[in-house]
Amino acid sequence: MNKVVLITGATSGIGLACAKKFAANGDRLILTGRNEHRLNEIRKALTESVCGNINGETDAKHTEVLTLAFDVRDREKAAKYIQELPAEWQQIDVLVNNAGLALGLEPEYEGNPDDWETMIDTNIKGLLTMTRLVVPGMVARNRGHIINVGSVAGDAAYAGGNVYCATKAAVKALSDGLRIDVANTAVRVTNLKPGLVETNFSNIRFHGDSDRAANVYKGIKPLTGDDIADVAVYAANAPEHVQIAEVLILATHQASGSVIVRK
Repeated sequence: MNKVVLITGATSGIGLACAKKFAANGDRLILTGRNEHRLNEIRKALTESVCGNINGETDAKHTEVLTLAFDVRDREKAAKYIQELPAEWQQIDVLVNNAGLALGLEPEYEGNPDDWETMIDTNIKGLLTMTRLVVPGMVARNRGHIINVGSVAGDAAYAGGNVYCATKAAVKALSDGLRIDVANTAVRVTNLKPGLVETNFSNIRFHGDSDRAANVYKGIKPLTGDDIADVAVYAANAPEHVQIAEVLILATHQASGSVIVRK
């Protein structure tokens, strides 16, 4: 309770769900994202005595929220914001590295290099930037928790996933490596690996083609952002001697990244 939780990519999907769940847990939130207007809407809703206006939902909880509008790909701006945090926000207890995306579903030899660069810079370099900025303080205080949002796609590639799958395999390797690096401290590292989650993920992947995005979820009841956020909050509140190192979360009729039974 009353942890300071920093969540990247907090304006939608899993990031927004995590914001609501950690707020309901009584934690104080630092929310980051590129859309300053949306961040302000979320902050207002979460800090009111009766929360509303977040996707039409209400919640009787309220919390303290600090919003920081920047792109995790911008290392200089990220450093400026984190280094200039007010004193009462500097001791970050939980870092949720959620910012990430997939772009395109073409064969590797037909992919768009601009899409590759965006995925690599966001999913890998952005995660590394936030880890580098926040984790030294955790190590110095000998407490803290890093929750990286990976994917089932990091376990094995699927058709058209190539570069995206590679970035999520990197998230697994970086999570494992960081866990080794901090094993002599009380800092914990968790890699969450969601399967099919219905957010705006597919809409972004297909560059706004809503019809194509909707087809991804046809014939199966997918996970929701709340399902993943529930696991994140559980991991963050496990007893201090318990480290939830890795969790694979799939829809009931999904067996792997490429095996989905649709009815």
